[in-house]
Parts: sequence; structure tokens; C-alpha cells
Amino acid sequence: MEEKEIYLSNVVGNYRFMVEIENLLVASFSEVSGLVVETELEQYNEGGVNEYTHQLPMRTKHVPIVLKHGLTDSYELWDWYDDVVKGKIVRRSGSIILFDDQFREFRRWTFNDAFPSKWVGPELNASVSEVAIEQIELVHNGFKFL
Repeated sequence: MEEKEIYLSNVVGNYRFMVEIENLLVASFSEVSGLVVETELEQYNEGGVNEYTHQLPMRTKHVPIVLKHGLTDSYELWDWYDDVVKGKIVRRSGSIILFDDQFREFRRWTFNDAFPSKWVGPELNASVSEVAIEQIELVHNGFKFL
């Protein structure tokens, strides 16, 4: 009987990460989402074939990257978004870096030509004692998985 090699990969937690955005000094982010790539499909029904529908790949799209962090005295993210509102689009590249349990770089997603398309301020509620969270959404021209 032939032996099969068993490959056990390291699984890392999703809580050791860092975000780099060129020329911006921003406090660390508490949450990142939007690392999504999706290929749109066109369905084609072939005449006389009723068992399935052909799925043809079309455009591939990248959803916005959403960054959240506790509100600080820094206006860097707001100023970047405010420039967009005023018609001054400043595109920046950056990286989302995931670290292993030894704080070594495990994965890096590098995005290009990003600019903010949405800014969300904190939800204020006097009945809870939570950190005020600022959120910014970045549209981009894709990312590379390194």
C-alpha cells in the first residue's frame, strides 16, 4: 500500500495584523474587511441541453476595503476623504499584513491606487461604554496576495 504524505499547514489567528498606507500616519486598525475578489458570471442556456446551464466568466471585481479603528485626535483619514469630496483624488497604495503567533509576517495583501469612497463616524450612545469607531472604505484597482 502506498503511503500518502499528509500536509499539515499552520493556521494563524486573524487578530495579529497591521495596515500600511503610504504617506499616512494612522493609529492601528481594529478591523479590516473587504479582501474579496469576485468574478461575475454570464449564464448561457444551450438549446436542447436541460441538465445544466453554462457559466461563462466575465469581469472580475474587487469590493472596497473597509478599515475601522478607534477614534483618535488624528484627522489623516478624514482629510484624505475630504479631499475626495472637494475633487482632489489622491490615490495611495498600501498593504494589509497578517502575522503568525511569533509576530512574523505570514501573509500580505498589497492594494494599489486606492482612495476613500466613504467615511463613517462613530455611533454615539450614552448607555454603553464602547470605543468610538471611525470607518473608511477604500476603492482600489485590485490587490496582490503575497
